[in-house]
Amino acid sequence: MSALEIRGLEVMRGTHQVLRGLDLIVNPGEIVALMGASGAGKTTVLRAVAALEPISGGTITLGDVSLKPGPVPPESRLGALRAKVGMVFQEHALFEHLSAIENVVLAPVHVRHWQREAAMSKAAQLLDSLGVAERADALPRQLSGGQAQRVAIARALVLDPDLLLMDEPTSALDPARRSALADTLRELTEGGRALLISTHDVDFAEACADRIVSLADGSIVQS
Repeated sequence: MSALEIRGLEVMRGTHQVLRGLDLIVNPGEIVALMGASGAGKTTVLRAVAALEPISGGTITLGDVSLKPGPVPPESRLGALRAKVGMVFQEHALFEHLSAIENVVLAPVHVRHWQREAAMSKAAQLLDSLGVAERADALPRQLSGGQAQRVAIARALVLDPDLLLMDEPTSALDPARRSALADTLRELTEGGRALLISTHDVDFAEACADRIVSLADGSIVQS
C-alpha cells in the first residue's frame, strides 16, 4: 500500500486554478521532491495533503484516511490524518514564547493527552537524535536556522507519522547544513516513513530524493 495516493487533485483560489488534475503516488520509505518555479503549486500540494487547504476536485488517500472535495473538515475530525502526517513549514513556525523542547511536546500533551513525563522523554530523544539536545531549553530566537529546522522536524516526528511533509527545508541553511540535512532525511525513511518535499534547490533534491517531480502551472510535467 502506498503512503500517499493523490488522484485528479484540483485546488481553486477564487477563479484561479492552482492545481489541475494532479496525480501522485509516494511509497513507504521513499523521498519525493516537488520542484518548479514559484507559483507552480508545490506548497499547495503539501497544504492540501495536510488538510490546510480545501480541495475542489480529486482525492487524497493516506492508508484508510481520505480527503475529498469540499471545505476543510474541522480539526476535531482530523485526528486520524494528524496521526499519519507531520509537516515542517518553510519558516519553521515554532512558537516564539516556548523553548525548543516545549514546542516538541505541545501536540503530544495537549492534543494526544500523553503524560507530560512520557512526552518530555520522547521529545528529548528526538532532539538528541537530530543533534540539538543541548538547545532543548533555548527559545526559537536563540537558535540558528539549522537548529530551528531540526527542532521543527522533531516536532513533526514526535507523533511518529507515516508521511513527513517539508516545505522548502533548505531556505535558511548554508551549503554544509544542506548536505547534513539530506543525510538526516535519508535516515528518517528507515522503517518505512515517506517524505514529500517541496524545494527550489536542485542540488539538495538530487542528494536526498529517490524521485524528482517537476510541476508547472499546477500540473506535473516531468517525473
